[in-house]
Amino acid sequence: MMATRPLGNTGLVVSRLALGTVKIGRNAGLRYPAPAELPDDNAVRTLLDTAAELGINLLDTAPAYGSSEERLGGLLTRYGERFLLCTKTGEAFEHGSSRHDFSARHTRMSVERSLRRLRTKRLAIVLIHSNGDDENILRHTDIVATLRDLKTRGDVAAIGLSAKSAAGIRAAVAANLDVVMATLNPAYTAERDAMREAHAAGLGVLVKKAMASGGAGMEALAFVSGEPAVDCIVSGTANPGHLRANALAVMAGRAAGAACDGT
Repeated sequence: MMATRPLGNTGLVVSRLALGTVKIGRNAGLRYPAPAELPDDNAVRTLLDTAAELGINLLDTAPAYGSSEERLGGLLTRYGERFLLCTKTGEAFEHGSSRHDFSARHTRMSVERSLRRLRTKRLAIVLIHSNGDDENILRHTDIVATLRDLKTRGDVAAIGLSAKSAAGIRAAVAANLDVVMATLNPAYTAERDAMREAHAAGLGVLVKKAMASGGAGMEALAFVSGEPAVDCIVSGTANPGHLRANALAVMAGRAAGAACDGT
């Protein structure tokens, strides 16, 4: 069974591996080695059943993931409160292309739409879906203030940034956000020091692209899960067998890290 860990100071407890759901809603304009057909509802149910069986309790989605939010909303009713939901705001994928909008109006609309699509009254996490200009988004747009309002209203439990840079992670710490999503894999460690600073400051740390968007093997998951600053790795897959293998790799990496720490 998958181990769990507090997500920084958010009060949320998350599994060490989360299921990323881009592949159930979007198969165009992505940086994966090869495109794939979207799975049907029966295949997605099997995927969610596998996640639940493994002890995974966090699902990651976004408006930019095509039909992912709507599909999850229609399929998750059978699981009750089994899964925490993490979505994003700031980017949407429409008519074959992405666009970004960090205004207060769009942010409020986006979060309210995600609540409807996912058929929930409260989102565990909402992350800012950065266009790469992390610092400017946090310092010079209305998105952080708007997300704080939505958190106060009770629509969201924790807010954060899906960062594109070490500077962005540090800006998220300075802005007193709750969570940061960073990139870490054996071939890319440029954000690791900033990630450690975020962890030390009490932010929850999620990791994306641990397998370099499909370009790395299982050893990459063991590498990332052995990093003490990482609370949870988001693994995007639509294949239950791959999800099981990823879970085993994460558990192996966690065990190795604990042995090195003497815990």
